This record gives sequence, C-alpha cells and structure tokens, in this order.
Amino acid sequence: MKCSRLILVFALFGFTLGLSAQTATLTGIVLNKANEPLREVNITTNSTGTFSNESGFYSLQVTADEAITVTFSHLGHKNAVLKDLILSTNEVFEFNPVLSVDAIQIDGVTITPTGKKMVSGITSLSPEIVRNIPGANAGVENILKLLPGVSSSNELSTQYSVRGGNYDENLVYVNEIEVYRPFLVRSAQQEGMSFVNSNMVQNVRFSSGGFQAKYGDKLSSVLDITYKKPSETNVQLDLSFLGASATVETVSKNKKLSTISGIRYRNNSLLVNSQETNSNFNPTFADAQTFTTYRFSNKFHLDFLGTVSINDYKNEPLNRQTNFGTIAEPKSLRIYYQGEENNRYNTVLGALKGNYFVNEKTTLKLIVSLYHTTEEEYSDVIAQYELGDVNNDLTSDSFGSATNLRGIGTQFNRARNELDALIFNITHKGNHTIENKVLEWGIKYTHEDIRDQLRESEFIDSVGFFVRPPLPEFNTNEPEVPSNSPLVAYDGVNAINFVKTDRFSGFVQFSNRLSLASHDFHYNIGVRAQHWTISGEDIKTSSQFVISPRGQVSLKPSWKSDMVFRLSGGLYYQPPFYRELRDATGTINPDVKAQESIHLVLGNEFSFNLWERPFTLMSELYYKRLNHVNTYTLEDVRIRYVANNDAKAYAYGADLRLNGAFVPGTESWVSIGYLKTEENSNDRGYIARPSDQRLKFGVLFQDYIPEFPNFKMYLNLVYNTGVPGGSPNYADPYVYNTRLRDYKRADLGISHIFVGGNRTYQKNHWLHRFKELSAGFEIFNLFNNQNSITNTWVRDVDSKQQFAVPNFMTSRVFNLRLRMRF
Repeated sequence: MKCSRLILVFALFGFTLGLSAQTATLTGIVLNKANEPLREVNITTNSTGTFSNESGFYSLQVTADEAITVTFSHLGHKNAVLKDLILSTNEVFEFNPVLSVDAIQIDGVTITPTGKKMVSGITSLSPEIVRNIPGANAGVENILKLLPGVSSSNELSTQYSVRGGNYDENLVYVNEIEVYRPFLVRSAQQEGMSFVNSNMVQNVRFSSGGFQAKYGDKLSSVLDITYKKPSETNVQLDLSFLGASATVETVSKNKKLSTISGIRYRNNSLLVNSQETNSNFNPTFADAQTFTTYRFSNKFHLDFLGTVSINDYKNEPLNRQTNFGTIAEPKSLRIYYQGEENNRYNTVLGALKGNYFVNEKTTLKLIVSLYHTTEEEYSDVIAQYELGDVNNDLTSDSFGSATNLRGIGTQFNRARNELDALIFNITHKGNHTIENKVLEWGIKYTHEDIRDQLRESEFIDSVGFFVRPPLPEFNTNEPEVPSNSPLVAYDGVNAINFVKTDRFSGFVQFSNRLSLASHDFHYNIGVRAQHWTISGEDIKTSSQFVISPRGQVSLKPSWKSDMVFRLSGGLYYQPPFYRELRDATGTINPDVKAQESIHLVLGNEFSFNLWERPFTLMSELYYKRLNHVNTYTLEDVRIRYVANNDAKAYAYGADLRLNGAFVPGTESWVSIGYLKTEENSNDRGYIARPSDQRLKFGVLFQDYIPEFPNFKMYLNLVYNTGVPGGSPNYADPYVYNTRLRDYKRADLGISHIFVGGNRTYQKNHWLHRFKELSAGFEIFNLFNNQNSITNTWVRDVDSKQQFAVPNFMTSRVFNLRLRMRF
C-alpha cells in the first residue's frame, strides 16, 4: 500500500489515504446600517459559535474543505446568512456583514475549494500555501511560478513573465498602493528578497490578463496583495540557513489601532556556493516593513505602509570550471578571476491611505505614496579563461580536467553605474454600491524624477591581440594583420541622463449582477486614460495620451453542474517608464510610444466533487495582438530595450489548472500551459520573442502521514521548455536565434507541527506558550538538475568559432527551517 502511494505521489500526486480534521478562520466586524459596530452578535455554524465584542469584531474557527452555513443574529435585526461557504485549510476569510431590519440572505458564495468563485477572472491564493511551500526564493512569486501562463527559469529571481510579456509588464499592489523594484539589478543572485513579506499577507489575488480598468497601465498581469489587519497580538519567528524573519502583530485594547511589522534578513551564500563559480560571497539583504491602521471612527480609517530595504551585494569570484558539449566531444572551460563586484540597492517607500465611509453604499479613498531608490553598481572583474577538451579516461588521475587547450584569453568587465529615482503618487478612488450595481472611479497623478549615470565597458584580449567590436570601422584580419585602429571597448556604454515624467491617469468602471432566465450574469465595463509628459536636461519635451477601454462578462448557468463562463478583454497600453526610454547606448528617446495590446480571454471554471472532496478545473484560452512593440534583449534578469516602436507581435495560448483536495484537508494543483509569441521588427518577418516559452508544467502538492497527521510534506515541480536567448554580443536575432535548455526543478519540504491546528497543550506544559511551532527541512533542486539561464561565449582561436558555455544555476541544496508563533 505504501509503495503504491509513493508511486502516485511522484507521478500524479493525487490520490492518498487518510483523513484529519482541518480548520479555517472566519473573521471580520459586524456593523449596522449606520456603519456602527454591533456587540454581542451571535455567529453560529452547525458545530461552533461565538459572539462579537464591543467593537463588533469576531473570530470563528470553522471546519475547512466542506460546505458550511454561517448565521449572524442579533436582537432587533434580521438574520444574515452566509450559505455554502468552503474555506481551505488554515485560510483566513474576512467577512464584514451589515445587519438590517430587512431580511438578508447572503448566498453569493459558491462551493469551491477556495471558498468563492471569482467572476472577474482573478485567481485567489491561500496565504498559508505562500508561507509553507519550499523554494530557493520562497514567497508569493514562488507560488505564482506554479500557475499556468506564468514563467520563470531562475530560482533565485522573484521576477516572472506572464503570457509572453517581460518582467516590466507586471503590476504589483499592496493594499492598493503600487510598489516598485530596483532598476539596475542584472543578476538574479543580486535581487535578495521579494518586496512582499509573506508573513504579513492576508490575501493574494492574481490576474494573468484581461483585468479590469481599475488596475493600472501594464500589458501582462496584476498581483494584488492585501496585508493583514491583526485581530490579536502575535509574534512570529522564521529561522533557516538562508536567513531569518520576525513579524509582530499588535492591537490596542479598544481595537482602534492595529499594526503588523516585519523584519527580514537573507543570505544567499548557501545557494550561490552551490554554483560552479567559487567566490568569496558577502551579501546583506535586509528590510523592515510596517502596516498600521487607526480607526478614528466608524466612518474614517487611516492606513500607513512603510518599508526600508537594503541590498548590499559583494562578490569576489575566484575560479570556475564548466564541462559542456557532448559525450563524444566533451569540452571544458576553466576561468580564473581577479577583482570584485560591489553593488548596493537601497529603497524606501512611505504611503498613507485614508478611507472614508460616507455611508454603507459609498466609500472614498485618498492614497499618497513616495518611493525613493539609490542604486550603485561598482565592479572590476578580470577573467582569464582556458578552452579545451575534457579528459574522459576513467582510469586517468586527471579525469575531468581540461586538456588540449584551444583558446586562451582575457576579459575585463568594469562598471560604475549610479541611479537615483524619486517617484511620487497621489490617488483618489471611490465606489458607490446600490444592490448588485457598483460604480468605481479613480484619478491619479505621478511624478518621476530619474537621475542616472551609466558607465560600463567590456575589454577582450585573445592570445595577445586586442578584440575590437565587430563593426565596419574595425573590420581587420587580426591576428594575421595587425590593426592600427584605436583601442575601443568591445562593448561599452557611457551616458548621464536626467529625466522627469509627469503622468495623469484615471478610470471609471461599472459592474452589475443580475439574473437572466434564472441564470446568474455579471458584467463589468470600464475605461482608463493616461496623459504623460517627458522632459529633462538635453531632452526635448514630449507628451502623449492614450485611452484604454476594458470589459469582462461572466455567466453562471442554472445547471446542476457548478460552472462559470467568462469573457474578458480590451485595449491595453503600457506608457514607457524610464528604462524603456533608454536604448543600448544609454541614449534617451522621449518619443517612444506606449506599447499597445489587444487582449481577448475566454475562460471556464468548473467546480465538482470527486471522492467526496471539492475540486475545480480552470481553463483559459487567450490571444494578444501587440503594436508599437519596444523590442529588447534579456540577459539573466537584465532587460535592455532598443527604445523604439518598430515591431509588432502576437501571443496566444491555453492555460489549464486542476485545483482541489487531492489529499483530504489539503490544497494541491496541477497546471499546464502552452504559449507561442513572436515579433516582427521592421517587416523582416516573425521570430520568437525572448519570452517564447512554449510549454509549462507545474505541480503543487501537499500531503501528510495519515497515522501522524502533524508530519507534513510540501512539494513543487516545474518544467519549462527553453526560451530564446544566450546570443553573443552584436548578434542579429534574425541570424542567431537559439534556445536555452529546458528548465526542470523540484523543491521538497518536510516539517513536523509540534503546536498548531488541533494540537494544543495544557497550561502547565512548556509548549503551551506557543500558538504555532514547527520544524523541518527543505531540499532545493531535489533531482540536482543542471539548469542554465545564460551562456558565456568563448572563442576558439584556430577556427574562430564561438562556443556557448552554459552558466549553470544552483545545484541540490539542503536547508533547515524553524517557525514559531506565540
């Protein structure tokens, strides 16, 4: 039996034995029609109940993964009934009912594994899954990469591409506040941590296309994060070989003031030292965040979000040996380094959000935020390489070492890049609700002030002669014929830019839910507009305007089957940000237009019970047609734009995800995605875009031992086909368009829960002080796959052939982890 189960776990991860009672939490504030809190409201389910306190607050543990009915009753008010609610294990679901003298029957929550069906096409992810699933860079983005249509082939990076877009095409919000990432990061191991602190997250919502007008102007996706508003005081610690974090939740006695604050530290040495390059690695990745809410009254709440992040990356590479090629013709690259990299990225974000509840139908919001980043890239690295064959004689003492050297050379990379960016936003939003109709609107002003100094160069010396750029003015027959042309860096950029951008944007959208011949029908129509002006020193002033209509419709037929059909789309624009204005030489082109994309997404969501457990099958077909495309190249995570609009492109594909309780009391899923995206630059014909990742397969699986349910297993698997990339400098993508190898990775986590869920201890036990306590281990890259993100290009002096030497990423790594909450 155990053998059969093991086979199923590693094949389809779906069918196991055992059952244990799991719980979720329903929480919120009960109000009356005057928006005043109601105390002593009786909240009951079939098996449990509680009362609201003097501030109207309640918290109720309910059974997870099965349909429940929750009733809110209070003397002098009619009952409010929340029907057919299913919550995932450990999910925290916030529900704030308004009791009236009229009868209320709340039945909009439909049976699904995640508690509710999202007619807007937004995927909702469990925060507990985000916190528990292992990964080299665990967090929200680690889970997103397991969704269909979301791709990343670099475990150290928190960046991701969605349905053919690049890293710059994704919107990220925290409590409706737009957040940004550093500009100059070029290597994933320099990134440090995600902006989002997973331990502070309450809700995670994600849209991979066809999103509503209330979201901003980007081409690909929206990640909408909600930080917690604590209901009680907690302290949480998370310790591992990769770093540590501490999170503190506090609530005042009168429940008016609540804060959640987190401090994180991360050190990637464990992961980086598993790579082929030996180095002295001394990184410091640390940040502090706080989210505070003060309820001045029932009508006015004020939120504050503050973050400080310090990423100090120091690396002194020493040596590297990479064996590549084929079994019949193995090759070896050995590199000896001198010098070091010293990069620093410091960011600060402060934001205030005022919420004014005019009445139970109308809410007004004002959001002010200021983001500041100072970034430095200082590096001087000399690399001397030897290219040769590999000794494959198993009996030889020098087995695996380089022989028959065919190329010797030196490469010197130097960078002195500095950037200072200040981004100010002020936003007004509002909404008005009448029965099932919702009107939402917003207006926003953004000021961007960028000061950038770009100085970097690459010099190459091959067997005693200087290698110049392969440009007509340097076209010589070296080394046979000496060259008298000046010594010029093989690849160099030198520019100073001062750029300011002023943006005015706004939106209005209308949603309605109604019944058509007993079928539930929901629609949302909206429009966005943006006007921006670019100016700066030695830059001509340029202004542009775009308007973006969007819409979504959904239909839930009155069938026995629980099914929803969705159609969404519109005209989407991405006005250029600073990096999109800067070409490969560092020159600013203020006339770069907004990239334009027509989205069309057709989706279906089918919920059903299998083995007496809930499952949901979600499928989407999508098509994008892009104009005014700003082409780019991608090296590791660094994007370099051409800064023009001379291309058009398209993307189409299909996404499929089966989500449910494969094992009772847990949530797992299997996702499959197909994508094809190509671009046509200057009518030269269509070729694959850098993000053309044809096939995606992802698995998230949770399990436990039936006899010992506190032993948990978390497993994620990713398979991505290779993307175009790794071309040498100056290569024409129409001539040289190869693909990197496929990306295959598995991360495994096993933990034991000492305290948590249904496991508690008496007051006289030393574990009573803990609300949660777990310990375990993680194995990253379980099968030790050799994945690569870029190639190093090395010349053979004799044949003048260039060899693509893969830059392998992290190998198998073991990590210990301890989590506690008290």
